[in-house]
Amino acid sequence: MGAILRFIEEETQGHVFTSFKYCYDSVQTPHILYDETEKSYISLNEYAENVHDPNYRDMHGLALKLMTQPPIFKYFLDGSRKVYKIDDIQYNNKVFPIVSGQIAVACCGREMEEDIHFKAFHHVDEEIYSVLCLPVTANQEGVDNNVFFRNLVSKMKGVARGENIQKILYYLTKLEGKETLENKGIARIQDEMVECEKRIVARLTAKHLLTQSSYLIKDGSIQYKPVKTGDYKELTMIRNNYRRVVGVSKSFNPNLMRDKKGQSNAAIAKLPLYHRTPAFLWQPGEEFGDVHFAIWYVRIRDTSKTDTPYSGILKLEKMLMTGKENEYGLSTEEIDMITANIINERNPVCYGSDARWANHLYPVYMTERFCKSRFKSDEYFINIF
Repeated sequence: MGAILRFIEEETQGHVFTSFKYCYDSVQTPHILYDETEKSYISLNEYAENVHDPNYRDMHGLALKLMTQPPIFKYFLDGSRKVYKIDDIQYNNKVFPIVSGQIAVACCGREMEEDIHFKAFHHVDEEIYSVLCLPVTANQEGVDNNVFFRNLVSKMKGVARGENIQKILYYLTKLEGKETLENKGIARIQDEMVECEKRIVARLTAKHLLTQSSYLIKDGSIQYKPVKTGDYKELTMIRNNYRRVVGVSKSFNPNLMRDKKGQSNAAIAKLPLYHRTPAFLWQPGEEFGDVHFAIWYVRIRDTSKTDTPYSGILKLEKMLMTGKENEYGLSTEEIDMITANIINERNPVCYGSDARWANHLYPVYMTERFCKSRFKSDEYFINIF
C-alpha cells in the first residue's frame, strides 16, 4: 500500500484493501445514443429562430461566400478526463470504491493574417490537475463535507507524492435504479471537469476575448445539468458568459426530436450534405432556471464516406440570452452564419487518427489532442498511490 492510501485509511478510520488498479477509459468509437429513458425531448413545433420554415436549409452557398472572410470562430474549448479505480475502502462494514482521475481542460486560439490566411494555433488557457474521489462516508467527523475534504487534501500535501493530488472530491452512496458506486465516482469527476470548462469561459469573457467576431466552439453540449456545489452551479448566473459560445456535439440521441404526435424524427439521418435543420427550442425545465436553448443539426460529411447513418451530422446548441430570444428565438441570419462557419471548419480532417473523424472539426480535434498530451501515463499515475 502506498503512502497516499495509508494516509486516507488513517485519517478517515477506514480499511483499505489491496485491489487491482486500472483505468476505466477505452478508445472512443463512432456511436449513436439510443437511450429510450429520456423524458425530455425537443418539440418540432417550437422554433428557436425567427423564420419558421420546416424545410432543411442549404448552407453550401453561404459557406463558400464566407470563405473569403475571416472565420468567426477564434477559440476552441475541450475537456478530457481519465478515470481510474485505485482501491476499495471499508466504512461501517460496507465496501466502497476509491476513484481517481486526471482532468485536462484547455482553450486554444487561432490567429489569422489580415488577408484571412492562417497564422498560428496556440494555447490560451488551461486547467490541468488530478483528483481523488472518496465516498461521502469517509467523513466520519460529521462536519460540513466541503470543509472536511478540503482539509483532508491540505493535510495530504505533507505525504509522499501527496502533492500530485490537488483536490479530493466525494460521491454520495445512495443508489437509485441501475446506478453503481463506481459510476457515481466517475460522474463526480466528470462534473468537476465541467466546472473547469465554466471557469475558463468565465475568464475569457472577463478578458473581453469573446466578441461578435470572435466566437468560441465548446466541444460537446452546453446543456449543463444543475450541480449543488461550485462557483457556477446556477446557469442563470453564467448565461451571459455564453453569449458567443456554440456547443458542438459529435454524438447525440436522434430520438429526442419529436413531432406534434410525439413521434421520433430520427429521419435527420437523411439530412443532405451542407444542409441544416430548423433551430428548435429546448426548455429543459425548472431545475435549469430560466435558461432555454436553440438546437439544430447540420451535415458536414457525405453519407457515402461515413460509417453510421448519423456520422457526419453535428448537433449545434446556443443558449438564448434574453426574454425576447426565449420568445422569438435567434435571428435566422445568425444561425445561418454560425452554421456556414461550422461547415468551413470541417477540413482538414483527422482521418485515420480518430475513428470519429467524420464528426470532428479540425481545430476542436487539435485542442482535444493538446488536452490529452497533458496527461501523465496510466502506469505512472496509478503508481502515485
